[in-house]
Amino acid sequence: MAAYLIKRLLLIVPTLFGILLINFVIIQFAPGGPVEQVIAQLTGTASGATSGVGGGGGDGLGGAQPSTIDQAAGDTSSKYRGAQGLDPEFIKELEQQFGFDKPPHERFILMVGNYLTFNFGKSYFRDKPVLELIQEKLPVSMTLGLSMLFISYFISIPLGIRKAVRDGSPFDVWTSGALVVGYALPGFMVGVFLLVIFAGGSFYQIFPIGKLSSDGAEQLALIPWLLDRIWHITLPLTAMILGAFTTLTFLTKNSFIDEIRKQYVLTARSKGLSENGVLYGHIFRNAMLIIIAGFPGAFVSAFFTGSLLIEVIFSLDGLGLLGFESVIKRDYPVVFATLYIFTLIGLIVHLITDFIYTLVDPRIDFESREV
Repeated sequence: MAAYLIKRLLLIVPTLFGILLINFVIIQFAPGGPVEQVIAQLTGTASGATSGVGGGGGDGLGGAQPSTIDQAAGDTSSKYRGAQGLDPEFIKELEQQFGFDKPPHERFILMVGNYLTFNFGKSYFRDKPVLELIQEKLPVSMTLGLSMLFISYFISIPLGIRKAVRDGSPFDVWTSGALVVGYALPGFMVGVFLLVIFAGGSFYQIFPIGKLSSDGAEQLALIPWLLDRIWHITLPLTAMILGAFTTLTFLTKNSFIDEIRKQYVLTARSKGLSENGVLYGHIFRNAMLIIIAGFPGAFVSAFFTGSLLIEVIFSLDGLGLLGFESVIKRDYPVVFATLYIFTLIGLIVHLITDFIYTLVDPRIDFESREV
């Protein structure tokens, strides 16, 4: 197992490099880059999605706070849309400030070199270091994502096992119906409904919105602080989690049903083992392999999946909203930094998952196969 883990660790570097390279190449062909964003701001043609452009810094992709430059009259042609009538020297200065005066390969090499030391530079349009921005937004997404992941696994796995044991019973039928209905309801629609009913929209003012905790909550003891946090995240978490049970519950149920029908289960029962002994002593670790296999993706996506609209509805400023605004504004340092960080997290979590595989079933030997 140690040799396999070392091989996987060594593969992280080329994997990260390949992902960054592919996305960097795609970005080169995407219209509406940061230079055009600033031009649109200056010429008054910025759309609502990009009109919040301010000042910002740079990283390996380049970037610094653009100074205020008056427009210069003229019919100068430019490769940037909407740049006609602007001083060509201003365009060159803007390219230099954002780092686009360098060839793409030089910008990519500089970016990779900085990322190796976790130097992500500054946001183009927020005038803050990218790492500081991510640290500011992370608590919101981490609280919602990890809470959703924990609750969904805590409920879905026992429920899936119960449904497998009682397959075809009234309990199995009505729980399946409830899960399908919950899966069909869009999270944002549930969020709006909860907001209107329970957060002062038109009926009751029971739950707060806009924050993860009350003012001064950090001074509370652990239990009061935890209760305050639960009070604040109840509505957004409910909106996010309704559809999260369905896939995992049915996956657990089907996995256990497949194992229950195998010959070794009949053999274990014939030896006089109790149902619980057969279920948790033999079936459980075999059936759980497929559940464990899906954990890395669930863990990483827990920070983003379904959180963007929920964060907007409940006025929560997290990573989902940050990522969306960064893509719209072409804030490349933030986009590439979040891509880099969560790709790295995903690769590491895959390694941890392989290790958990061997704990669940010692018969698995990763060293005997190719990586």
